[in-house]
Amino acid sequence: MADPFAPYDESALLANEAPGDNAPALSVSELSGALKRTVEDRFGHVRVRGEISGWKRHVSGHCYLALKDDKAVIDGVVWKGQAANLRFRPEDGIEVICTGRLTTYPGRSKYQIVIDRMELAGQGALMALLDKRRRALAAEGLFDEDRKKALPFLPRTIGVVTSPTGAVIRDILHRLADRFPSRVLVWGVPVQGDGAAEKVAAAINGFSGLPGGGPVPRPDLVIVARGGGSIEDLWAFNEEVVVRAVAGCTIPIVSAVGHETDTTLCDFAADRRAPTPTAAAEMAVPVRAELAAFLGTLASRSANCARRYRERAGERFDALARRMPTPDTLLGPQRQKLDDLSERLPRALSKRLAVARGDLAHASGALRPRLLATRVDRDRALLARVGLRPTLVTTRVAEGERRLETLWRLARSLNPDLVLQRGYARVEADGHVVASAEKAREVAAMTLVFADGRVDVATTEAPLPPPRPKPKPPTNPSLQPRLL
Repeated sequence: MADPFAPYDESALLANEAPGDNAPALSVSELSGALKRTVEDRFGHVRVRGEISGWKRHVSGHCYLALKDDKAVIDGVVWKGQAANLRFRPEDGIEVICTGRLTTYPGRSKYQIVIDRMELAGQGALMALLDKRRRALAAEGLFDEDRKKALPFLPRTIGVVTSPTGAVIRDILHRLADRFPSRVLVWGVPVQGDGAAEKVAAAINGFSGLPGGGPVPRPDLVIVARGGGSIEDLWAFNEEVVVRAVAGCTIPIVSAVGHETDTTLCDFAADRRAPTPTAAAEMAVPVRAELAAFLGTLASRSANCARRYRERAGERFDALARRMPTPDTLLGPQRQKLDDLSERLPRALSKRLAVARGDLAHASGALRPRLLATRVDRDRALLARVGLRPTLVTTRVAEGERRLETLWRLARSLNPDLVLQRGYARVEADGHVVASAEKAREVAAMTLVFADGRVDVATTEAPLPPPRPKPKPPTNPSLQPRLL
């Protein structure tokens, strides 16, 4: 047992480095740098397969993530330059194969993989990403049927978003020329590769944003078209930016991407899906010859209906005409009655004239001028006894005029506005006349009414000046007034 009271040996606690020692002490930075060089030299180029976890894009543009399997996890970073070249948008839960190099981060004693390229780990991972994105967009309602618009029957202008150099645009133009020639606006875009999705979305938004009546005609229908290919070739039409542009387009849109068996998310968001670009052209316009034949059939049917209506109307008119009586049948009784009256009229006039002559002879015997003169004299005497004279009427009228003139002068003298013309003013407040100083002190504002206008004034309470002394009468009796 060691003696606790033995002398303290400092040499046992201090690190001693003997000359020629093969294990010198390294600093933390030296050890971290050596580890960094060793890892980067040994694992300068690696390909790692794993599931993405914790994907995050920093404001600087760099992306951070972790790759994991069922037993281990490794951190990863994608610098801003490489992140812009990714052909798909990474999401958590997607299995990928990353190519890059291992390095260490001395600040946290961690190692990580710097990713230069990222690829989906097979068809299954790509389909899993596609299904996940489809379910997320469907949950937002971008694929609902009630959002879809009906296609116009005969569009005047058709906008096409596709590659300007491919066979797709030629097939569409040839099919439109065969069926119904229409004006076509082509917005050329790349349909695969880096940046294709953003350019396709920009073209759709460009057509949707065209104003009506502008120098560039606004399309009545938009066709998004591309030829067939693998799922990787068609991936640009599965990107979220394209799907949202198709769903938000204000113009009816037809998706014609790939062949009949190819399906993209753009097909779900479009108003109609065409199995091929040629089928999209057939959906866009009807067949002109068939339309002309149909119009000809309608014109023929209309003419036949008009002819049959005219014939039936003529038949009904003939039937009614046969049932109607003839003019002689309708006018015969009236004609007979007219003849009877024409025979009775002369006899009636002669009889009436004879009766009138008898009445006149009877009355003429009783008429005498003396009777009429007597009646006139009696009426004149009665009129003289009444004593009507014009002077009585004129006197009564003159008296009424004098009374009326007196009343009018009295009314004018009582007119309150007449006195204003002599320099007086009327004080009003709230539409009422202020007749005393006490009432004037109770209001805050008053109106002075003059003969030529009105003036609004404010009331201010101030002490009144003392009354002036009345002049004393003269004491000299000779200066007093005398009544003459």
